Amino acid sequence: MIQLLLLLLLTPGAALAAPFSLSPPEQFRALDTPNDAGKSISLVWKPSPGENKDWKVQVWMAESGAGGAIGEFKKVMEFPSNTRYLKPGDFPWWAQPAAKGDHYVKVPFSAAFPLEDGKPYAAKLVIREGDQEVASPVSEAIPEPNWFNLAQANNLMFVVAFTGVLLASIRAARRNPHVYLRRIAGLDAVEEAIGRSTEMGRPILYLTGAGDMGELPTIAATVILGEVAKRVAHYDTTLKVPHRDPIVMAVCQEVVKEAYVEAGRPDAYREDSNFFITSDQFSYTAAVDGIMLREKPAANFFMGSYFAESLLLTETGASTGAIQIAGTDSDHQLPFFVTTCDYTLIGEELYAASAYLSREPVLVGTLRGQDVGKALIMAALVLGTTLATLGVLVQTDAVNYVLDLFKDFK
Repeated sequence: MIQLLLLLLLTPGAALAAPFSLSPPEQFRALDTPNDAGKSISLVWKPSPGENKDWKVQVWMAESGAGGAIGEFKKVMEFPSNTRYLKPGDFPWWAQPAAKGDHYVKVPFSAAFPLEDGKPYAAKLVIREGDQEVASPVSEAIPEPNWFNLAQANNLMFVVAFTGVLLASIRAARRNPHVYLRRIAGLDAVEEAIGRSTEMGRPILYLTGAGDMGELPTIAATVILGEVAKRVAHYDTTLKVPHRDPIVMAVCQEVVKEAYVEAGRPDAYREDSNFFITSDQFSYTAAVDGIMLREKPAANFFMGSYFAESLLLTETGASTGAIQIAGTDSDHQLPFFVTTCDYTLIGEELYAASAYLSREPVLVGTLRGQDVGKALIMAALVLGTTLATLGVLVQTDAVNYVLDLFKDFK
């Protein structure tokens, strides 16, 4: 007896390992994989005491027939028993197939064992260690595609909430036409540039960039062109809009024509205010530079997306003494515009320009609604950062629980 006690004391690893032996998985069940497109089955079960890398879990699948008949089982996967746990963040709390910490395995469609929607299948687990093995009870499930992905319900909630904010902002803008918008110096200078052109009797040159009508900067440039054209119509100033894309030219023709009609000066509209030059990048640039040098416009507008031609255009315009206002979201060209232009609209200021100039309630309300949405996102980032920091510093169950709930809405 004494020798046995000494042996146990000298070999503590053996003493600790002895109580743990292979046992069947507890609460094993197969289920249709939630929130998927079908052709997959999920398996869940409770962890067993003593799980380690030497215990191998084998997943066996078989087809189920009528009357409970089960076909031949096939092994579809194998992995260590101390893996495949359901971790925080794998599923949101409202769509969890099992409790966190339980085992979770998804058996997808494969060539070795193809799954069909609407057909029942039987599954079981076999846990092996060396020559020993234990098996779980057989569980059946039917794979089916789901109409809705409940795990993405948070995204639906955010879309509905953001839509509500936009509609409320538009309604507020309609009730109060004088909604505050941050002052943008480049847009405040539009009136000055047009007035200077009128006083000097020189034309206004407006460029819509190098993009086509499928690009957002080009769309924003055409919208701003409409607001500029309204003011040009009031002052009876000459407007020149050279193009390198025929589709953009056609759209701008209609935009400018409509602007003259809204300004009450349809007779002052000139068909040749919009004209096509060429699609070639530097041929277009050379032609526009020639217009600047010959006609010396008093104001140059560079709106839209630009590439290597930006500095060639703005340098030439600056040499003629024109007021230059640029706007682009092309960050690689912004330094050139800031250096050579009097005013530059940076990034989203280009998209806010139409609301700023027109004061249209729908545009102003949409702009304010976007700002509210950005503020909420920033608040969520600050809250998440704070919770993550507290989770590292405090290490309490309450903080970790709140942090896990917050992660589910990511």
